[in-house]
Amino acid sequence: MTATATATAATAPAPAPAATTADPAGAPLLRVEGLGVTYGRRLGRAADRVLDDVSLDARAGEILGVIGETGSGKTTLARAVVGLAPVVAGRITVDGTEVTGLRGRALRELRRSGRIQYMFQDPLRSLDPDLTVGEIVGEPLTVGTGVERAERPARIREALEQVGLPAEFAGRTPGQLSGGQRQRVSLARSVVTRPRLLLADEPVSALDASNRNHVLLLLDELRRTLGLAVVVISHDLSSLAGIADRIAVLYRGTLVEQGPAEDVLTNPLHPYTALLTASAPSVRREHRITPAQLRPSEPRPQWTMEPADGACAFAHRCPFAGPDCRTRPAVLEHGPARSAACHRATDWRTQLTTAAL
Repeated sequence: MTATATATAATAPAPAPAATTADPAGAPLLRVEGLGVTYGRRLGRAADRVLDDVSLDARAGEILGVIGETGSGKTTLARAVVGLAPVVAGRITVDGTEVTGLRGRALRELRRSGRIQYMFQDPLRSLDPDLTVGEIVGEPLTVGTGVERAERPARIREALEQVGLPAEFAGRTPGQLSGGQRQRVSLARSVVTRPRLLLADEPVSALDASNRNHVLLLLDELRRTLGLAVVVISHDLSSLAGIADRIAVLYRGTLVEQGPAEDVLTNPLHPYTALLTASAPSVRREHRITPAQLRPSEPRPQWTMEPADGACAFAHRCPFAGPDCRTRPAVLEHGPARSAACHRATDWRTQLTTAAL
């Protein structure tokens, strides 16, 4: 997927100052430190490093948006948090518990506790067509959360109401629902256990504009009312512009930038982030940089086409890459809560051309 593919015609909720229950001074509910994920050799292929030294965090009552092109490692990051990806380096802590090395019974107990919930991308495939909505939403309560059987109907009704579905929907099956309704059922199933952390993988990519906005607003409301830490995985900046408190940008498995959403969208530090924002109609008007100014106008040096280990992964697409980009840039702080991994973070804007659209 190219950077221009991140743009969508749909209009997301307008960006607004975050008013959350998150405590900036409090300990992060989710903390990822130096995370590395590698998939092993298969059919003669060398091992693939999918994530490399990724560090980020999310606090209760906060929405963290994780953005990047297809293949950047966004879903792998979420899967690593729930123990579904092979972590080879770093650590992951959720609500004070390190989950990186959990195996067997300990991992099953964490999953059954309901503290971490994963909202899948495709609601049609993730909902059992033979079960009713009530059975689907209540299923997490039957696997060890400690909720008594007599309490489950009330919890199911509560979860349905929280996502804007009437209680009578409990008797329907997924085939009797629209796409937006199925996604809300998926969200109800995710919050019925009253989790502490919700991982939403492309929660609106399959929806039309109206349903997309409705689900985004639901996520925004639920993080406030339930005090959730929400991580929204997306390739579409316009979906995150109105709800995310902070944004982390991944490129080829590395974290290239993160910071407050408004700062990242209106004043990106990394040229890749700038290319994403310039390509998205909903945020492009907020600055004067055009996509053409952020693409190389001349052939890139050969070393960028076949970069050695440790070189900047974005150099082959970056018009500002220089000899020092043969060395992978460190993630450096650039003011409060801002960081970027780019040798040109402080001066690439001075090299912008007057390239036309």
